Amino acid sequence: DNNGTMISVLCNNKPHHLLSIEASKSFTISENVVLILVILSLVSSNSHGFVRPVDNYFLPRILSSTTCSPCSVLSSIQQSSTTAKDDDAFKSLEEVPTKRYHEGHPALLSAISVFAPRVNTDACRIFHGRGGLFPGAEHLTLDFYPPVFLLTSFQNISDAELESYETALKTLWNSESDKNTPDDQNAVDVMPQFTWVYQCRAERGNSITQLMEGSIPDPHIVTEYNGKNKFLVHLLKGQNHGLFLDMAVGRKWLQNKCEEGEVVSVLNLFAYTCAFSIAALNGGADNVVNVDMSRGALKSGQRSHEINGLVEAGGAKFLAHDIFKTWGKIKKLGPYDC
Repeated sequence: DNNGTMISVLCNNKPHHLLSIEASKSFTISENVVLILVILSLVSSNSHGFVRPVDNYFLPRILSSTTCSPCSVLSSIQQSSTTAKDDDAFKSLEEVPTKRYHEGHPALLSAISVFAPRVNTDACRIFHGRGGLFPGAEHLTLDFYPPVFLLTSFQNISDAELESYETALKTLWNSESDKNTPDDQNAVDVMPQFTWVYQCRAERGNSITQLMEGSIPDPHIVTEYNGKNKFLVHLLKGQNHGLFLDMAVGRKWLQNKCEEGEVVSVLNLFAYTCAFSIAALNGGADNVVNVDMSRGALKSGQRSHEINGLVEAGGAKFLAHDIFKTWGKIKKLGPYDC
């Protein structure tokens, strides 16, 4: 804007790079594009990075007040990263304490308190801290693979914090169970045993998954789209679980497009367990080509297709190929609407 820009790239809630740019009328469109690309490159350089404006601190590192070329931007960033530790403003920003919620993050606890497991019988994401909307909770997600809760943390958390989430989940589950007493003639089903799983992914490539209480159904089949789509999941096997719940909206969008007749042929790249294929075929698509290098993932996807009764129709194809070496075959199986 007319007052310039102050940008801080944070990694694990600590400043990683700082950049201050004074407003300049000499900025061209291409130079502004370079600035945007620079910012994106800094963010992408760390897996937990995100951009956040800094309101209360100012780093007195101004680029040229009259001209600013892309090269000067890049060199100033490099200089800033090597000399910023000697800057008082940087030190004051670095000393800002990171708030840790040792008794549970209030946003996650609130999400648990308003969740209704009896109403939400489809698998769903209850809390998505990774979106960055709740400061201090960027490492947390909470999923519901009925009847199992799955809490995932991308950093180590204390036993006290973990216990607070367990207590909240158990309180919620027991309150739902109390709604169906043995004397309730209208009770159609009985709440199963409280079960929850905790997965810690603090170390890249090394996840630890624990069944904290209860038991998991075998096979464990969950649903989406008001019970219409069925998926086979595995919460204790591997880092991923057979169904990415943060993509539920995308699957619903695709299924709606298929139901409306706008999409009849789908190419599902990096298909994993082919959840999008099930959504498309249940929506009325005629043809779905699923491509993934993992034969195990595709096999799990085929089993989910069997559970949905989609095998006999023959609308789904499963290719365990390297996408970048299979373009010819993929093109022959097209064209695709989506």
